[in-house]
Amino acid sequence: MKQIIKTLNSSLPIAPYNQGVMANGTLYISGQIAVNPETATLNNKDVETETHQVMKNIKGILEAAGLDFSNIVKTSIFLDDMTNFGIVNDIYAGYFKDDYPARETVAVKGLPKNVRVEISAIAVK
Repeated sequence: MKQIIKTLNSSLPIAPYNQGVMANGTLYISGQIAVNPETATLNNKDVETETHQVMKNIKGILEAAGLDFSNIVKTSIFLDDMTNFGIVNDIYAGYFKDDYPARETVAVKGLPKNVRVEISAIAVK
């Protein structure tokens, strides 16, 4: 059985998908970009601002499911330019305590709305 996770504390879907889906105690979080949920506009002044907004969007979905960053077991980070890896990595690390999830980081040709960063996650209750 699956439960759809929806919250106003994260960006609303821009295509036919849900923010998160909980199935058998596992939360699958769709790729998040830097859309500010309060204004529905991109928060993309620079890669730092984008990354923080993406992480805040993930946090909103986690909280809607009764979870937090410590529940994340896997993330996927998509960058439009690998030269931003260090900046994104440092900001990303600040949202976790000691135990980091498994992850991959890849450079892609393009991302939705021409953002620089997109991150998806899997969390376990």
